[in-house]
Amino acid sequence: MDWYVSIVKFFQEGGVFMYPIVLVFAFGFVIMVERWVFLTGAGTSNRRIWTKVMPLVTQGRYREADELARKSKTAIGSILGYGLDRVRSARRRDDIEKAMEESLLEVMPRLERRTHYLATLANVATLLGLLGTIIGLIRAFTAVAAANPAEKADLLSASISVAMNTTAFGLMAAIPLLLGHTWLQTKTTEMVDSLEMASVKFLNTITERAQTQTQPQAGAA
Repeated sequence: MDWYVSIVKFFQEGGVFMYPIVLVFAFGFVIMVERWVFLTGAGTSNRRIWTKVMPLVTQGRYREADELARKSKTAIGSILGYGLDRVRSARRRDDIEKAMEESLLEVMPRLERRTHYLATLANVATLLGLLGTIIGLIRAFTAVAAANPAEKADLLSASISVAMNTTAFGLMAAIPLLLGHTWLQTKTTEMVDSLEMASVKFLNTITERAQTQTQPQAGAA
């Protein structure tokens, strides 16, 4: 219980600015958890749809693959759906690739949504801590100016120690938020890279199938 008492005492001595720092950290923590759940679920769903759609694409069953992709509501489903729509209307690889790139641009904001807030919240927590310390120091020097000269040193050191609590707490809140921001950005970048790789594999499959269908016709001629 000693650690609990120490934490409560540390928080109480920090002053009123400890409360907004707690709110900022709590808001950022909720964003981190929500983004982690979303990205993890999106990655699992993308892999599941990919394993179902690509065998249909390989077999040339484009309509079935398109229906399955669009029903999934996933990022990879949206990208493949754009590509499959263009396959039926335009056989050129460049046209299909442009359609899939357009879909990727639409998907990326959903993957990156709210992640950038974490860096802002980390900066806000740090600044709130510094502001609380500055205000605490102002109050400390004001109180020391009217104190007994013999007590000034002890009173000033105690006041400064208390005022520094908000800076320490602000940093304690900011560091996890920054780490979470970096981790989520990395996870998002990896997912975007996997979507781009899937697009390339899809295009290669479509191109190879088109070439396979063209070669027998050329031989028959």
